[in-house]
Amino acid sequence: MNKSDESIAGLVARRNAEKCLFTAGPASLLTENLTGLRPCFGRGDADYASLETTVLDALKALSGHREIARLQGSASLALELATLNFLAGRVLIVSSGYYSDRLQAMAEAAQRQTGRITHIGSIAWSQLPELNEGFDWLVACYTETSVGLRLPMAQLLAAKQRAGARMLLDATASIGLETGHEHADVIAYSSCKGLFGLTGAAFIAFNEHPGYAPDSFYLNLDNHLERRMTGPYHAIASLADVLPRHADFRSAVMQNKAAFMARMRPYLTRQEDQQPALCTQISATITSTDPRAILYAPRGNQGGSVVCHLGEAHLGAAARGDILNLLELDPTP
Repeated sequence: MNKSDESIAGLVARRNAEKCLFTAGPASLLTENLTGLRPCFGRGDADYASLETTVLDALKALSGHREIARLQGSASLALELATLNFLAGRVLIVSSGYYSDRLQAMAEAAQRQTGRITHIGSIAWSQLPELNEGFDWLVACYTETSVGLRLPMAQLLAAKQRAGARMLLDATASIGLETGHEHADVIAYSSCKGLFGLTGAAFIAFNEHPGYAPDSFYLNLDNHLERRMTGPYHAIASLADVLPRHADFRSAVMQNKAAFMARMRPYLTRQEDQQPALCTQISATITSTDPRAILYAPRGNQGGSVVCHLGEAHLGAAARGDILNLLELDPTP
C-alpha cells in the first residue's frame, strides 16, 4: 500500500510502534492530534476563531482561571513573559531543582529589566512549612521533572497564605495531570505533555490583569491577548479533538504510572504525596536494549533515573503499561 493511501489511524499506529517514549513530553502521537488540523488563519477565519475559542474555554475550565493568553513558542517563553508582566515587590522562589533554578534566573532578569521586583528570596521546598515571612509573590514549579517531584499543593497553598502572597506556578509538567491549579494566581504551560497536544503553543492563565507592560513588543502580555502577531494556530488545532477525550488519555498515563511504581517500589525516592503523575524517579539506573525506546535524560543530574509515563497516551483506557517491558533495571547506585 502506498503511504499516501494509509488511514490516519493506521499512520498513527505505525508511528507509535516505531518509537516508544519514556520522556517528559510531547506524549505519543494521537489520531486526534491530526484530525484537528486544518488550514487556518488568525483573522477573518470564522472556523478557526470558533475552534480557538472552544479550546481556550476548555483550558480555562481545566485550570480554573478567568483569562488566558496563547502564544507561539514553548512554556519557557510563557514563563519569561509571565515573570516580566506579573512579578513585582518581594518575590520568593521555591527551590526544587533545575526548573525552579530557571524560574529564579528569569525573576532576576525581570528585576534588572523592569525594576519592579525589590527583593528575590529562595526557600527549599522541604522548608515551606517553616515559612513565616511576608512576600508579594510565591513562585514555584508544581511538578519538577528533573528530580521526579510534585510539590504538595497543600504546602504551597499554606505557604502562600502565611506569606500573604500571590502565586505563580510553572505548570508545564502538571497541567492536565494534577489538580489544584486554581489556587495559583498565574500559571504558564505548553500544549504538549499532559494536555496531549502537539508542541508549539504556550499559555498563560490568570485571573487579574497585571496592569503593567514591559518595554518589549513580543514580551508584552497585551500584544498576545490582542493577537497582534501570528498565533499557534496548528498547535491549538491539535488540541481541538483531544480535549473532549482528555480524561481517557489521562487514564493511560495513570495506568503507566501505577504499573511502573508497582514494579519499582523498592527503588522509589518520593513518598506518595510527592509523586507526580507525569514521571517517577527511582534510585536505580534504567536502560533498554530496544532501539525503539527513547529514555529520559533529565537536565539536572540527581542520580538514579526518571521515567515518564506519556508513551501509551494514544491507547487511552486500554493502556496496560506494556511498553514498560522494554526497560531493564541496573540496581547498582
